[in-house]
Amino acid sequence: MEKIVASLREAARKRAEYRETVAALQSLPLDIALDLDIHHSDAERIARDAVYGR
Repeated sequence: MEKIVASLREAARKRAEYRETVAALQSLPLDIALDLDIHHSDAERIARDAVYGR
């Protein structure tokens, strides 16, 4: 039972980290995003790769 709870907590932590990362990427000013070669439509993919791995 403890493993299930730990697994659920880890999943919730990763989901929160994913949402925070998406929000941060989407809130970048356009000039900074372009300097980093990030398009706002790529935010979800970049966050997913960063949090969950490729």
